[in-house]
Amino acid sequence: MEHFKKTLLILLFPIFLISIGKAQVRPAVQDLEFFVGQAIKFSPLAKDYNNQLLMNKIDSMRLKAGYLPQLTASSTGLYAPVIKGYGYDEALTNSHTLDALLTMNYNIVGNGIKQNQQKAIRLQADSIRYASRLSELDLRKAITDQYITAYASQLQVEFNLDIVRLLKTEESILKELTRANAYKQTEYLTFLVTYQQQQLQLKQAELQYKMDYASLNYLSGMNDTTTVVLKEPIFNPVKPLAQEGFFLRRFEIDSLKTINERKAVDNAYKPKAGVYVNGGYNSSFLLQPYRNFGTSAGFTISIPIYDGHQRKMQYSKLDLQAQTSSYYRNYFLNQHKQQLDMLQQQIRETDSMFKQIEAQIKFTRSLIEVDSKLLRTGDVKIADFVIAINNYMNSQNLLRQTNINRLKLINQLNYWNR
Repeated sequence: MEHFKKTLLILLFPIFLISIGKAQVRPAVQDLEFFVGQAIKFSPLAKDYNNQLLMNKIDSMRLKAGYLPQLTASSTGLYAPVIKGYGYDEALTNSHTLDALLTMNYNIVGNGIKQNQQKAIRLQADSIRYASRLSELDLRKAITDQYITAYASQLQVEFNLDIVRLLKTEESILKELTRANAYKQTEYLTFLVTYQQQQLQLKQAELQYKMDYASLNYLSGMNDTTTVVLKEPIFNPVKPLAQEGFFLRRFEIDSLKTINERKAVDNAYKPKAGVYVNGGYNSSFLLQPYRNFGTSAGFTISIPIYDGHQRKMQYSKLDLQAQTSSYYRNYFLNQHKQQLDMLQQQIRETDSMFKQIEAQIKFTRSLIEVDSKLLRTGDVKIADFVIAINNYMNSQNLLRQTNINRLKLINQLNYWNR
């Protein structure tokens, strides 16, 4: 019994290895989200925006650090020799001087100015987040469109393969019937030409799928030549149209920036004050230089009085900037509504075609089945059978193309309806 088990294992082991090899070469299955995720992962633009947000945080920390007292160390030395009565006036230069000071400066900044500056940085961060989200939506839309195109090519390959299998079965039968003089040689050759054309179309469809799939990998940032099976893209039902959606956010940010910039102009005309304290060594070496260690304190005040009406000019510039943004917003709202209405109408018209196309497919398929049975008895012309197959292929292609167009329309609608 033990010997029998060992013999059985030896005989089955090669079969086991072959089955493993077949399992390993089985094509993988991937869905749309895989390619979208890879595209976002490898996108340099996404990394760019992420780094911009990090730099924005650093700017915020630098701004807050600037509100604190600033401590600096400085030293200057001067030697102006007077040779035989020639040289700089010693009353002005003191002949030679040296200072080594430690100075603390503190600019007095009001809460209003601080809030305005910090809000400017926050608005800049909002702009970066908006641009990052927009780039992600654009990338998702482009990947989805190409995925749908590649999936359509995959369906075309599968359909052509089914037709070739069908014609191959019928070809072997027709060959025998032609030899039995049930059909003329010319009729068989007519069918054979159709069969060979379908084989060529199958190869062409396979080549097209490889090209579309390679383009999908290219957009996703991947260098992969592995053949995979694409899952059918399934989109969520179209949600109600957004009234105040994502795309209007950029105009809101622009408006807030303009308001904040106007406040910054006002802040620039407020009085500015600062204090300083220093201590160290400052000497001309003319009298008791060893005693010239000391300290000093002071303040600065700046009050704008007149600058040639530049404040009013800056207001006018900001008003023009706000008007331009308003023009773009109104134009976008009008175009956005038209775009959504057009896409919804196209989707409705596309949906209305499916029942008619499916009915035609059912009819042409039934006709092929009937002609296939009559073909075996010689009661139908081969030319009629070929026409039935062509009609079925055209109907299937129309259904597939209509469904693909519908998916692309929904992808566009979901993109704009945010």
